[in-house]
Amino acid sequence: MSKLDNIDQKAINTIRFLAVDAVEKAKSGHPGLPMGGASMAYTLWSKHLKHSPEDPTWPDRDRFVLSAGHGSMLLYALLHLFGYDLSMDEIKAFRQWGSKTPGHPEFTHTPGVETTTGPLGQGFANAVGMAIAERRLAAEFNQTGYNLIDHYTYIYAGDGCMMEGVTSEAASLAGHLQLGKLICLYDDNQITIDGSTDLAFTEDTGLRFQAYGWQVIKVDDGNNLDEISRAIALAKEEISAPSLIIVKTEIGYGSPNKQGSASAHGAPLGDEEAALTRKNLGWPEDLFYVPSEVSKFFTERNKILNDRKKLWDDIWKKYVSETPDAANRWEEWFSGRAPDGLMKFADMLEDDGKPEATRVSSSRFMQILANYIPNFMGGSADLNASTGTALKAYGEFQAENPGGSNIHFGVREHAMAAILSGIALHGGLRPYGSTFLAFFDYMKPAVRLSALMGLPVIFIYTHDSIALGEDGPTHQPIEHLSNLRSIPNLHVLRPADRAETAAAWLHILQRRCGPSALILSRQALPQLTGTGPGVHRGGYIIDGKEQDTPELIIISSGSELNLAVEAKSILKTRGFSVRVVSIVSKELFLEQPEDYREAVLPANVPRRVVVEAALPMGWHDLAGAKGIFVALDNFGASAPGNIIMEKMGIAVNNIVEKAEKLLADQSIG
Repeated sequence: MSKLDNIDQKAINTIRFLAVDAVEKAKSGHPGLPMGGASMAYTLWSKHLKHSPEDPTWPDRDRFVLSAGHGSMLLYALLHLFGYDLSMDEIKAFRQWGSKTPGHPEFTHTPGVETTTGPLGQGFANAVGMAIAERRLAAEFNQTGYNLIDHYTYIYAGDGCMMEGVTSEAASLAGHLQLGKLICLYDDNQITIDGSTDLAFTEDTGLRFQAYGWQVIKVDDGNNLDEISRAIALAKEEISAPSLIIVKTEIGYGSPNKQGSASAHGAPLGDEEAALTRKNLGWPEDLFYVPSEVSKFFTERNKILNDRKKLWDDIWKKYVSETPDAANRWEEWFSGRAPDGLMKFADMLEDDGKPEATRVSSSRFMQILANYIPNFMGGSADLNASTGTALKAYGEFQAENPGGSNIHFGVREHAMAAILSGIALHGGLRPYGSTFLAFFDYMKPAVRLSALMGLPVIFIYTHDSIALGEDGPTHQPIEHLSNLRSIPNLHVLRPADRAETAAAWLHILQRRCGPSALILSRQALPQLTGTGPGVHRGGYIIDGKEQDTPELIIISSGSELNLAVEAKSILKTRGFSVRVVSIVSKELFLEQPEDYREAVLPANVPRRVVVEAALPMGWHDLAGAKGIFVALDNFGASAPGNIIMEKMGIAVNNIVEKAEKLLADQSIG
């Protein structure tokens, strides 16, 4: 162990015991990581991290991501001591209702928290996205004499993060992209919940990361501040590769009976062991104790940090004065708003009447919309040729071309989704990513966290049903729409034709409080009459407006809407009054006022047929108690798409047959 200045040791132990005391008071939490990693985190925050407690949203701050989010009290202790808006009362209210100190860090909930973490590995991949954003924005805005974007992204990861597949995916891409300003501090305490990592994790992680193209640095003593600081400095000097600093620590450091054991991971030390730990480390018995000299040290350090931010403010003022066009572009990019001059719905349509897959329509619109939103950035999980999401005029983002807007994520769906969140969290860019709808399964954890954080990420899913055909049931989504719709704060939009696709894009680009999932067809679809203008309300009447009270309502979405319209025409010739309602986005429709929803789906019309080539789960509230479904309850098959649709009952004749039975049912009032 290096010789510590007295103030260093006191500051580190203050961090440790704030964590111990908060966990003890809550009778819940993870004290082991903060106790073992306090020296490492203190060294980074006090000697290297560029940040401003007075302005937690400073664009050029270094980002710190606690990927091992269970160690949240480590972060909360740092934020409190460094003068962020996190009082001691909040520390004492750890894990309690309404506090700013939840069990795992939550973005926007606690000042200074860069991303929501807890599911291991997600934060690591978020950080890769932040580093991508830093490089892209630096290429866009930095000029001679004006280094407005020049910061590092630091990850604090544990053994669990290193085991997760999403970390491997993201690390591989980061190495390929040579993200030299990405630095991971790996708290290698070799303990997980079940015990020693020897139970399941015996690989050489350093060699793995070297193979990914990372610089790997090792620190054998997690309490050696000099060695940790030298390792961070060395990592900062490496500009052509991300760096992994492997720091050997002991979980629960200082606890006489729990140090180095799994029992220190996820439970309070207990009153007796906490008292022994205080005695062992020479710490007073006072709870939530912060020595006056420690408070003074952090106050002085904070002044230095905030003064550094003020220097950046002076540079920004000169930038605004001398490069007003670039400054205006900066303001537009970082505002998060869709530009005032965004193309209008009517101008997006080329009404040639020809059938077209909605993935093709979407691809054409993206090329147009990118001209209005130049900070559009994203790509696909190695499927651009199928999803059509490459922005043709905007170049590829690569190590040698940081000004490009098209990211090649490779076959890494999970990392792609988490990286997109990281790009959104950084600010300044509007990210999107694409793959086949069936592969949403690989992305679910990251999509969920994007919705939890309220990030305006765009997920584009093509090949949306069994109609994709010959690729067979492995690629044909069945339960995926209901799964997506079950995620709170995610808008799922499934357009039926070119007009609805255009309107869906305009809604998505103006949404700032959560992610959107755009669901698109592989097969060509007919252009329908009356579609588009109601998409912003999620659901609307496209056929049958003339009936005040129809006998039956057919509810449909996306690629099956044309079947509903055709079925309605047949039923009309047989003397029935039928309304067709397009539900492009169920979530958006349910957000509408009750009187609007009643006008579209009147309660006095109980005969309803829901048509969608997917599992009907989630439609029952709109179908009503008497509604029936033309949907799927099993996997698809390998055959031409039109054959599969017919064989599995997603067909006009089946809709008509079921509708007539429903209309003939005299038991329905």
